[in-house]
Amino acid sequence: MVQVLSEHYQIDHFNDTFALGHYARVLDGLQLQNRLSVAFKVLRNEHLSPDGDIRWEYRAFINEADLLTRLGNSPQVVKLYDCGYLASFQEAPSDGEFVSFATDVRQFGAVIADYAEKGWRPYLALQNLPRAHNLLYLMKPNRPDVRWRLPTEEGLALAFQFGQMLKLAHSAGVVYLDHKLEHVYWDGAVLRVIDFNSSRLLEGFSANEHAQYLRMDVHNLCVGILYPIFTGLSPQKTSLRPMPSGLSEVESRYQDITALDFGVEPSLSPALQALLQRGAAKQLESADQFLDGLAEVCALHGWDLPKQHTTPNNRAARDHMREGLKKLRGGQDQIREARDLFRDAAIMDGITSDLEDELRRLVKAANEMLTHRVIP
Repeated sequence: MVQVLSEHYQIDHFNDTFALGHYARVLDGLQLQNRLSVAFKVLRNEHLSPDGDIRWEYRAFINEADLLTRLGNSPQVVKLYDCGYLASFQEAPSDGEFVSFATDVRQFGAVIADYAEKGWRPYLALQNLPRAHNLLYLMKPNRPDVRWRLPTEEGLALAFQFGQMLKLAHSAGVVYLDHKLEHVYWDGAVLRVIDFNSSRLLEGFSANEHAQYLRMDVHNLCVGILYPIFTGLSPQKTSLRPMPSGLSEVESRYQDITALDFGVEPSLSPALQALLQRGAAKQLESADQFLDGLAEVCALHGWDLPKQHTTPNNRAARDHMREGLKKLRGGQDQIREARDLFRDAAIMDGITSDLEDELRRLVKAANEMLTHRVIP
């Protein structure tokens, strides 16, 4: 049934400006009926074909909705709330006709030709994740001499959750493939992963092709996500930046990287370095192999897991470290809040230059503390 967009969604600002995608724009939105905050993802106009031809960018919306539904039981996968088509050609659509299929992905895909011929654009309404939790946004340096990395404890927790997500996905015949920091959200405890538009469903593939894709998925995780979070550098040995996102780049992005350089981070656990090197060399055949190797590394860092156990002293030391990291995160948040208070006060009308100068000095000092922060 054709409806009016503004009666169902309030569309606000773009939230993808720090890492633009190839085929879609993403905006903050509000689903009015249930007051649910959403990330409203809509096809870029340039991927519409005037003759109604359905380009891969158009089909990618159906692919992503299908895979998100298949992986809906994973706590790490971003949630799909709605899918459909809209008539508006505005880059930031705010009104006009649209058709919603809620989470009926089968029907969403069944009518693709009809709406492509009409020139309507597909959209997805997804779980909206805070920009402040996006790892590229957090870790991308703001000046050349700055580099941040996750503490090993947090990095191991992120790696463990990512490995579990891949294990579930692989058991459903899905490979993620599109591993890059702009797709990863982390708050210090919980992982969320977005953008499954370039992921694959391995139906109809030979056993050899199937095995190659599983190996590639683990390789891309080690190279594209874990190396950057533990070193603060891209696997191309450059500073962090958004990665190309076209379909052809996804499978070729890391294929030539078979060894990782940890010279910039020599204090990183040798066992962890060895595991990531195995992944880069495509010697890990599955998510299970990765998780088994990761469990051995975790035990060395005080973790107790079903197949790996640690010593009481290691366990106690890890408890202290986790409590310390929690306090560090809270302290960094408080420094940001203090800086913002100083900044707001410095621009008030009618204050003396003496007071303004002191406030600006405090802003600068707080920024210096944040530049040298321990946790991104």
